[in-house]
Amino acid sequence: MSSTYNYLGIELMATGENAGTWGTKTNTNLDIVQQAATGYHSQSLNLVGSGANTTALAVGNGDSSSTTDSLTNAARNAVIKLTGAITGNKIVTVPNTVNSVNFERLYLFENGTTGAYTVEIRTASGATQTGATFSTTDKGMKLMYCDGTQLYDTGFGAATSAAGSNTQIQFNNSGAFGASANLTWDGTNVLIDTDGALRLGDNTGSAYVGLQAPTTITSDTAYTLKLPVATGGADQILVTDGSGNLSFTDNSGGTAWQAVSAAATISVAAGNGYFLNTTGNIITATLPASPAIGDEISFVDYAGTFDTYNLTVARNGKNIQGAAADLTVATERAGFTLVFTDSTQGWLLKNN
Repeated sequence: MSSTYNYLGIELMATGENAGTWGTKTNTNLDIVQQAATGYHSQSLNLVGSGANTTALAVGNGDSSSTTDSLTNAARNAVIKLTGAITGNKIVTVPNTVNSVNFERLYLFENGTTGAYTVEIRTASGATQTGATFSTTDKGMKLMYCDGTQLYDTGFGAATSAAGSNTQIQFNNSGAFGASANLTWDGTNVLIDTDGALRLGDNTGSAYVGLQAPTTITSDTAYTLKLPVATGGADQILVTDGSGNLSFTDNSGGTAWQAVSAAATISVAAGNGYFLNTTGNIITATLPASPAIGDEISFVDYAGTFDTYNLTVARNGKNIQGAAADLTVATERAGFTLVFTDSTQGWLLKNN
């Protein structure tokens, strides 16, 4: 009985056959196994002539040779790199059967060709299969399985193109890459356009805090707010330096009330409140010389004696209630606030 061969081309020797050459043939068989398991082959698609459409990779019997660009035994290798400057669409085939046995195996194909043309991988008698073709721009790898009838792309190693346009940030869109012109990266900054918000979710995933720009920002009011380097203290607030740099500072909002004063003359300042004690004398409180619109100053009759010893509010060059005259307060337990408006009306009573 003579030797037979399996679909890898391994010689299956009969008992008592090949005396004196059995060792050589066994070594060749082991080389074939190694080739099928881990072999690498580089194949030019221009080997059969520039412009030729199909390159047929083959498997031989009892032969472990596999040299670059040689079609002989090329289909037995596990990894096949396709090369060449192709000038048209190409087809590469592997056998359906070898020695009347289905040729079943895994392949890793790499498209190393140049030129914007497709490269289709299929069996010699099989039909075109979805995913089994390298596109004109796909110069990646495909892990493929041959079942003896067709060649199938497993999907592993497939090149995936980015979505959208340049600078658009990628995201998962139902299992594929997605992108939006409203979410971009300029190399330094992430930009969320069209009045979008940055949402920071809580640990339940059901609620969030959103940061959103005003609906309309003109070019001369666009700005960036830079956060402080430290956390700040309790009850402090964030303030800006006018250039968008934020820092924590003590909360100075509201009226800063001063200690009780019985001095005959005092100079008062915007933002302050004064408890004035006129038990022993009249008090003259002089207003600021250069107030700004919205400045407020408050006064309270501490001892209930404004009716005995009056409070005089000296205008210091600005009108009070629209008049160029000081304000005299002679009402017991009076409490009131002056707010500055402009040079015409000056200081006006906010409450009395």
